[in-house]
Amino acid sequence: QVQVVESGGGLVQSGGSLRLSCAASGFTSSTSAMSWARQAPGKGLEWVSGISSYEQTYYAESVKGRFTISRDNAKNTVSLQMNSLKPEDTAVYYCAANRRMGVSTTTTAYDYWGQGTQVTVSS
Repeated sequence: QVQVVESGGGLVQSGGSLRLSCAASGFTSSTSAMSWARQAPGKGLEWVSGISSYEQTYYAESVKGRFTISRDNAKNTVSLQMNSLKPEDTAVYYCAANRRMGVSTTTTAYDYWGQGTQVTVSS
């Protein structure tokens, strides 16, 4: 059974940090590209960051320099370290896996999704 489970969300003040984690099981996550996407209130799903199976990393312009994605293939986990958080980072954050391709900025390219974790940044 495929499972993608996010954790680590919460409430933080502007300028603060949070670390999100994603645990994957039921498929070969080590050979899958993994990404984080987010959905802010009243907005569509936005790709945020991705990491290939070879650990090449990619970021949306809006988070470049503030967020860092990493993976631990031995533990089948992916993390997103978020620093210098802004109120506009407030969203539900989702972890997603793409088994067939590399990192895509198109959210419909992903095969498996978690349920999401809420991140709220207060001003």
